[in-house]
Amino acid sequence: MTIQLNGSGLTIEKLVRIARHNEPVELAAEAIERIKKCRAMLEKKIEAKEIMYGVNTGIGEFSEVVLNDEQVRDFQKYLIYNHSAGIGDPAPIEYVRGAMAARINVHAHGNSGVRPEVTLTLVDMLNKGVTPYICQKGSVGACGDLAPMAQIALLMMGEGKAYYRGELYDGKTAMDKAGIPIPGLKARDGLAVINGSNVLTAMSAIFLYDANRWLKQAEIAAAMSLEALKANMKPYSAKIHEVRGFKGAVRSAEAIRKCVAGGDLAENKVKCKVQDAYSMRSTPQVIGAAHDALAYARSQVEIELNGVGDNPIFFPDENLQLSGANFQGTPVAVPMEMAGSCITMVSVMSERRMNRLNNPALSVGLPPFLTRGAGMFSGLMLSQYTADSLIVEQRILSAPASVQSIPAAADQEDFVSMGMNTAIKNFQILDNAYGVLGIEFMAASQALDFREYNFGTGTTTAKAVVRKHIDFLEIDRPLYPDHTRMKELVKSCEILEAVEKEIGSLE
Repeated sequence: MTIQLNGSGLTIEKLVRIARHNEPVELAAEAIERIKKCRAMLEKKIEAKEIMYGVNTGIGEFSEVVLNDEQVRDFQKYLIYNHSAGIGDPAPIEYVRGAMAARINVHAHGNSGVRPEVTLTLVDMLNKGVTPYICQKGSVGACGDLAPMAQIALLMMGEGKAYYRGELYDGKTAMDKAGIPIPGLKARDGLAVINGSNVLTAMSAIFLYDANRWLKQAEIAAAMSLEALKANMKPYSAKIHEVRGFKGAVRSAEAIRKCVAGGDLAENKVKCKVQDAYSMRSTPQVIGAAHDALAYARSQVEIELNGVGDNPIFFPDENLQLSGANFQGTPVAVPMEMAGSCITMVSVMSERRMNRLNNPALSVGLPPFLTRGAGMFSGLMLSQYTADSLIVEQRILSAPASVQSIPAAADQEDFVSMGMNTAIKNFQILDNAYGVLGIEFMAASQALDFREYNFGTGTTTAKAVVRKHIDFLEIDRPLYPDHTRMKELVKSCEILEAVEKEIGSLE
């Protein structure tokens, strides 16, 4: 279904459909009219030789340099050349498509002064599958994601590189193959394409979508471990969490109750302790805090997706242009720092439950390291080592980038968000989280195979999916294929989809 971009209503889910699933987009008719109206005002101001930042002046430290008419014509080209200054590996296609959709939605407000031909070219590129090649690194997350966005703007001049139907071409060839005319860049157009934090915001939107699905799987894995460890389920009572009032904890406790429902543990047929360790009884509070953090991050990201992140900003109804700092990535970077740290936090708790499954002093009668042949065999002993190594890396990555500003542009740009670093490391944290959770799933499934009571419907369903991919560990074998397969299984969300199909949504 075609997604209309009109400056509002762009949700994280819609952006993922555009970025990852290639759903077509259209620019709303009223948005085109707003863009035309704003451009007409801008051209009148250019004719009147009104001084406007980035239109007839230089940028950054050169903002006081006024350009003559001939320079104005060429300035956008050299602006894009100069800012195409990233480095290293290309960003995944879904990040770039997400950034393009976000930028179109900024233009749709009619405050950017861009020609409609430029915005409609971005629409055509999304719909016809032309995706600019951009270097993932190089943005400091203020003045927009200038370096990566400039590589998108190169395509407006038929330059740069782009993917088309799975192949990488020079920019003009890709555009020609897709039948997209080159619009060129006139006054203001180049800066209007690049001057917003659209790459880091699109990446953050995709991360939040994936992280929410990971957290739901963390609840499923927790339910499996709790059943294997004969947990006291009273701490999961709705009344406990409702009386405190945190929405995330209420949601998390309910999700875990749904997973264990129908099993002997939930029906008090299994003897349990009066009180369990924190990693067992405080799971709803911990995963719930992550849910609440992600909810706040979602609200900030969706504000940014539907706001005007640009500079300068034009107000055609008042015949006004104002230069400010709406490109600053900090409002997105700050909550995203918290979101990434929360994934690390939940991963730490996952590893602690896995430790209890392995440790015969803590596992309530399970065999040491979940193997029948302890001594001859080491079972899942080394699986914990692997999880620990991933968590140490997550902890390092959880150090905030948002306090790491380094002044640039001769101190004109003396505080930046470093939000792109936040976005990049969040995906690295999540990649490790898939591995940590995969190991808990594997250990919990192994443990459940030693138990002889009935498990909840959700737990039973999840274990059946795991067993489709990973065999019971009867005797020791190399575990790296199992670890990697489990990581990919968690990333695929096959477990989540099977469980939700069986017991309903966990949200």
